Amino acid sequence: MSQEELILDKLSEIANKLDEQNLLQKTVLNFNEACSYLDVSQSHLYKLTSTRQIPHFCPQGKKLYFNRTELDAWLQRNRQSTNEEIEQEVTEKLLKSRRG
Repeated sequence: MSQEELILDKLSEIANKLDEQNLLQKTVLNFNEACSYLDVSQSHLYKLTSTRQIPHFCPQGKKLYFNRTELDAWLQRNRQSTNEEIEQEVTEKLLKSRRG
């Protein structure tokens, strides 16, 4: 690989990182930004919005917008407990049932 190609690759990498940082600064994302932020395809995000499975805004009936903090909350739904947390919960329930 030539020196010019290496420089172009690094510049492209830096540009991508800057885009990612700018995305994290925004509070409202457009459709394409939301796809990138969620790492989903456009068709999948359209499906999620059309079935009202993901929070979104459609102020003029065509363009879709997303609140980044709402997307974060949506991503973090249905948390899976660790085995340690499950064991702790079972232990606590057993102790309560023995007392009562």
